[in-house]
Amino acid sequence: HEVLGPIWCAFYPWPISAIGRWQERFTHRRYRHVPFWTASSFTRDLLLKQGVESVTQIPYGVDTRALETLPEKELDEPLRLITVSRLAPNKQVDHAIEALWCLLNEHDLQAQLKIVGEGQELDSLKQCAEKLGVEEHVEFCGALPEAEKDAALREAHFLLHTSLREGWGLNVIEANALGTPAIVYPTPGLVESTLHKETGLVADEDSPAALAAMIASVQSHEGNFQDWRTAARDRAAEFHWDKVLPAACDQLESWGKSKYE
Repeated sequence: HEVLGPIWCAFYPWPISAIGRWQERFTHRRYRHVPFWTASSFTRDLLLKQGVESVTQIPYGVDTRALETLPEKELDEPLRLITVSRLAPNKQVDHAIEALWCLLNEHDLQAQLKIVGEGQELDSLKQCAEKLGVEEHVEFCGALPEAEKDAALREAHFLLHTSLREGWGLNVIEANALGTPAIVYPTPGLVESTLHKETGLVADEDSPAALAAMIASVQSHEGNFQDWRTAARDRAAEFHWDKVLPAACDQLESWGKSKYE
């Protein structure tokens, strides 16, 4: 799914992080003759560079069905923003909170942020919101049942994704299926799950200020927003398991047969 690389440093101090990165590279070399399956070209290329001989790229599927008809959703204030992820260091959800502060204070835009998920960073994220004075604009929802999560995604104007690195970005596709574009950091994986100015937007750099600037730039472009919603929904339909699973099963069966031939 993902070559962790710098993510080791987000979770562990040196030298544990260095050991983790070393053992990851060692494991890839150890299993270099085993075929790998991954979703993104970035991960495929990293695996090849680390010695894996055969890497097949097949997209991951989602269970979320693309809406047949998109509900009306005007790009009005307050902007409804959402993050959906584990609250872990590598997800950098604090960057979404800081981007919210930028919108409110530097771009004079009203906005609200829902944070869906749970994890070790919850307390520090709450402290971040309080320190920045935006706690009244942030709602910590915890882990939600699928139906409630889908409803929250459907209601939002944009999904924000600020991860240090992603293997792909499944929640981007889930949001897209429900007519919600994503605005993401220009990090590996996310730049493949989001097509810039087609199904969403990619920030100029991975910083809260750049993310906020990208969000603010679309406020006056209602037509583009509606086009992105439609394009995102249409593309997401191609990633439902009904479309993805046959190719994935064929590949797995091919690998299984070749082992015994």
